[in-house]
Amino acid sequence: MNLIDVVQTRYSTKEFDANKKIPDELFQQIKALLRYSPSSVNSQPWHFVIAHSDEARATLSKGTQGLYSFNEAKVLNASHVILFCAKTGIDDDYIQHLLETEDQDGRFAEPAFKETVNMGRTMFINMHRFDLKDAQHWMEKQVYLNMGTVLLGAAALGVDAVPIEGVDTKVLNQELGLLEQGYSAVAMVALGYRNDSDFNAELPKSRLPETEIFTLLP
Repeated sequence: MNLIDVVQTRYSTKEFDANKKIPDELFQQIKALLRYSPSSVNSQPWHFVIAHSDEARATLSKGTQGLYSFNEAKVLNASHVILFCAKTGIDDDYIQHLLETEDQDGRFAEPAFKETVNMGRTMFINMHRFDLKDAQHWMEKQVYLNMGTVLLGAAALGVDAVPIEGVDTKVLNQELGLLEQGYSAVAMVALGYRNDSDFNAELPKSRLPETEIFTLLP
C-alpha cells in the first residue's frame, strides 16, 4: 500500500450506491479505527452512534432536514453512517476510569508509572477545565482526530466516505437522548461505495502547493 496513492484517490463522496453494502468483516476494521484512534493524553472523550439499517439511517437523517437537506441522500443511501459525539464533561471520576482501564490492560510496566501518568494527564486536562476553560472545545478536537483516522483508514480499505458537518446536532441530541447520556453530537461520516453518477469522483484534486504550506527547517 502506498499512502500517496490513497490520499490522492480518496475524496468526499457526494452520491452513494444504495445497493452496495460494506461487508461486516470490513466494517469491523473501521470500528477498530474508531476505537484505536489517537487522542491527547489518551483521553478518548468520544462516543459513536452507528447506523447500518434503513431504519437507523432514517433516524440519523432527521438531523439533515431543512437547512441541511442537501445531505439527506448521503445519509439514507450510504451503507453505514457514524455519528461522532463528544463528552459534555470530563471529571475526576472519568480520569480515574481511564487510569484503571490502562492498568488492567497492562500499560504500566512498574507501579510507579501509573501515578506518573495520572499526574501528567490530570495536569493537562485540568489546564483545559480550569485555566483555559475550553474543555468542550478541546474534547471536540479529539473527535476530529478520530474522524481523520477513519477517513484515511476507510480509503485504504477501498471504502468511500464523506465527512458531514452540515447536520443539526440539536435535533440529534434530542432524538437520541445524547445529552442525558453525557454526550453531544459533533458531526457524521457516511461510508459505502460511490454511485457511478457521482460527479465528484472524477474531478481532479486541488490542493495548495508544497511551497506554500511547508517550511523545512535546516
